[in-house]
Amino acid sequence: MKTFFVTTALAALLLAPAALAKPSQFSQGRVLSSAADYQVLSPRQRVPVANQLTTQRLEQLLPKLMAESGLDMWLVINREYAEDPVYFTLVPQPTFAARRTTMLLFSRNDDGSIDKLSVNRYPLGDPYESAWAGGNLTEQWQALAAEIVKRQPGKIGINSSEHWPVADGLTSGLHQQLLKALPAEYHSRLVSAEQLVVRWLEQRTEAELELYPQIVSLARSVIAEAFSNKVITPGVTTTDDVAWYIRERFAKLDLLVWFMPYVNLQRAGMACEADNPFCGSSGVIQRGDVLHTDVGICYLTLCTDTQEMAYVLHIDETDAPKGLQAALATGNRWQDILTTEFKAGRSGNAILAATRKASDRAGINSSTYTHAIGFVGHAPGPTIGMWDNQGDTPVQGDWPLYANTAYAIEGNIKQAVPEWGKQLVHIKLEQSAYFDGKQVIYLAGRQTRWHLIR
Repeated sequence: MKTFFVTTALAALLLAPAALAKPSQFSQGRVLSSAADYQVLSPRQRVPVANQLTTQRLEQLLPKLMAESGLDMWLVINREYAEDPVYFTLVPQPTFAARRTTMLLFSRNDDGSIDKLSVNRYPLGDPYESAWAGGNLTEQWQALAAEIVKRQPGKIGINSSEHWPVADGLTSGLHQQLLKALPAEYHSRLVSAEQLVVRWLEQRTEAELELYPQIVSLARSVIAEAFSNKVITPGVTTTDDVAWYIRERFAKLDLLVWFMPYVNLQRAGMACEADNPFCGSSGVIQRGDVLHTDVGICYLTLCTDTQEMAYVLHIDETDAPKGLQAALATGNRWQDILTTEFKAGRSGNAILAATRKASDRAGINSSTYTHAIGFVGHAPGPTIGMWDNQGDTPVQGDWPLYANTAYAIEGNIKQAVPEWGKQLVHIKLEQSAYFDGKQVIYLAGRQTRWHLIR
């Protein structure tokens, strides 16, 4: 991480009229207030929606991605208690485990269509055709091998990868069983399916993009509830109280959190050093505090990752101090710098380097650590910086940017606040967005104004 030292001259630059731009000048700003404004389907109601999404992906997306990856066949083989990371994105719901040993076989035909087969003791049903069911484990492996030989594939993708955990789901034991079951001449046809797995997990369909704004809106709306007097009484409420409100509010909505929400505070007199990667503490919330939260939920197969900021007003205040308003505006400027560098085909490392250069040129003390989102919160795709590494990230950082992929636009800026005696404030922002091939569009808008607690 690059070390920045904020001089008086730089502080003046950051508080110049450009930095004091009104929030309305930043596009896609959106204020939300309550999760009660949004429908949340019951667990039972979610099943047909999720299954329709999965079927559409298998029918519309998988043929293109298998051709793109040069695979004639793809095998997903896993066992109960050791499920492949990609398994649950492929099977109909409700599915809670790969019962005993579960085998999926995807075979590409000459016309580009995909045969979807299950080789399982317990058939999965649509959209899978059962190629075998009901016998013992030895017969199951023999049935899988017979199906492979019958189809004569050239390249057979298996989920084995050195660098991508999501593409490394075939265990050593199952790999050995596969080699034992297959004729020797097929061993050399087994290749890593990591290209296909990453593309399958990162690529969003039109139907998913229809739903995603609702999911992100729910996450942002619960943050808005938490950062209000509905939850916070200055001088009484703690940061942990707010974090648990968020957690329990999602539980009441039957929404899964993929990490424990957390809330921290900054205040005048609580030093924030320029080279400290994260500033903030916990405790009782007081008037004049700056609050930050990080929240992630999953709903209808898709996950979010969101960070927002709040200010607790003094009794004689009606808005956040001008210095804090300017700092949030600088955070929005950093977001715009980053998203302007999103170009199809450009690597995550290249996007990061261009963002850092432009941010430095603008005099912004920033750190960028943006990542893909989708079926999981930290999804595969181009890594655009890491909080502890603002240089190149091997492999994941070299991955190119594709159209119709989703991201957590994540990072932070530090800026001097005159009202705090030029002490630095740390503005930590993260908003879920997607890249349509030409521009980045925030799925439920972004924060351009402070949450205010009275």
